[in-house]
Amino acid sequence: MKNRKPLIAGNWKMFKTCLEAVETARQLVKLIPDNTTVDVMIAPPFTSLMPVSDVMKGSCVSLGAQNLFWEPEGAYTGEISSGMLVSAGCKYVIIGHSERRQYFGETDVTVNKKIKAAIKDNLIPVVCVGESEKERESSHTFSVLDKQVAKGLENFVSSDLETLVIAYEPIWAIGTGKTATSKQAQAVHQYLRLLIEKKFGNNLANSVRILYGGSVKPDNIKELMLMPDVDGTLVGGASLNAETFSKIVNFQI
Repeated sequence: MKNRKPLIAGNWKMFKTCLEAVETARQLVKLIPDNTTVDVMIAPPFTSLMPVSDVMKGSCVSLGAQNLFWEPEGAYTGEISSGMLVSAGCKYVIIGHSERRQYFGETDVTVNKKIKAAIKDNLIPVVCVGESEKERESSHTFSVLDKQVAKGLENFVSSDLETLVIAYEPIWAIGTGKTATSKQAQAVHQYLRLLIEKKFGNNLANSVRILYGGSVKPDNIKELMLMPDVDGTLVGGASLNAETFSKIVNFQI
């Protein structure tokens, strides 16, 4: 029996102008009941954080950001600090998304620095890990995850990571329409929990929430959430439509 409160997170990526983001947020607030039994987070683009935060005040929907830089301030043109995210109303931040790793040079080392910055400012880090299709086909899934977890969480102790969220996102399932079966997701989530247990102990392993990300939709959410080690989802494309995302959030209703 799970004792971890599920988290349903929506990553809006590089979609929606400020006006579009505000309108979608307004719809979400209406569609998601305040007595929902899950935590809900959406991560709009940086340009929409403050107006969306204003819309969601007093609701059960929390604000997240899609990235951050590890320094608190400085001559880092184009970057955003954890303090800036907090001041914009953020509670969560996504770190190490596969698209950041693939297109923008994100590494396990920079992921580690960003986790430290997030924790310092009391942001909840949603740390992404996952393998490519080639790595899965060559049976390297677990070795890839070993490295990402070991390097990403290097030099932390369990008390640092009490709010840690891990998002398993098989790269081959992101935006492709392919989805890991519930059994495939469970096998990897169980492995990740065992990694956390070996490195940080049983208490953190039992409390850390591990999300699944990769073509999550209303028609596969229930099956995924039945798995004992799946504690929620990181939703991409299906989070852009308020009605569709609310159906994922309300999967128990």
